[in-house]
Amino acid sequence: MNTAFVNGEFLPLAQARVSVLDRGFLFADSVYEVVPFYAGRGFRLDEHLDRLARSLGLLRIRDPYDRQRWHGIIAGLIDANGGGDLSLYIQVTRGAPARRDHRIPDDIEPTVVAFCQSRAHVDPDVLAHGIAAVTHDDTRWRYCTIKSTSLLANVLAADAARAQGASEALLVRDGCIQEGTSSNVFAVIDDRLVTPALRDTILPGITRAAVLELAAREQVEHAEVQTLLREDLQRASEIWITSSVREIFPVTELDGACVGNGEPGPLWTRMHAALQAMTHD
Repeated sequence: MNTAFVNGEFLPLAQARVSVLDRGFLFADSVYEVVPFYAGRGFRLDEHLDRLARSLGLLRIRDPYDRQRWHGIIAGLIDANGGGDLSLYIQVTRGAPARRDHRIPDDIEPTVVAFCQSRAHVDPDVLAHGIAAVTHDDTRWRYCTIKSTSLLANVLAADAARAQGASEALLVRDGCIQEGTSSNVFAVIDDRLVTPALRDTILPGITRAAVLELAAREQVEHAEVQTLLREDLQRASEIWITSSVREIFPVTELDGACVGNGEPGPLWTRMHAALQAMTHD
């Protein structure tokens, strides 16, 4: 995983550089995507590129490439890094002007950085026993639907969870569950699979959408709900988190209390198998 792409050039990752005046570095004025690859094939790559384009549009950053060029860059980068199972990281910033200034400059070229990492193998213990999560106040900015690199609040919440022996923090705003620090949230309540409906404070996860498609295909009763209270999770029989990196993980402990019987539930087992089939198809 030693080849990167920076502003039109493939080069060794150790030599990849951007300007210290880049607005992504100075202001987090940038967006990103993480795309999982299985056997060298991107899972829902165009959906990731659609979301990248949407995030760029919302921040009024010009998309530097058309779709054909994006596909060519990505194919070249995957090939240069040996294909197989890996994660592709893409970041596009507003660019590097001549001076630091809060005001958005005119006629600036976006900076594009992309590189690969090997996909971490899922710990079998996680699939057998699940993970612990905690609830945490949501202190992020309002427009979390934009996949911005401004992630400090997420980082601090994730670190607070780790300090409590948990793997994820589920973020609560006005008493309602939004999402995890780097995941979307699902719960099984009264035999129905639910997830918070999309809004400004929830990222439209690619894996989230895939799980909803699978629920429909598997004829699982499901719904996107406007309100999912912290108290609702306390009576859930199953809780899951989903993301491109973690796919679909069962949460078997929340705030120190068992979820259901404290083991991954039957619907998670079924949906995990269905998602594995989808990602490897």
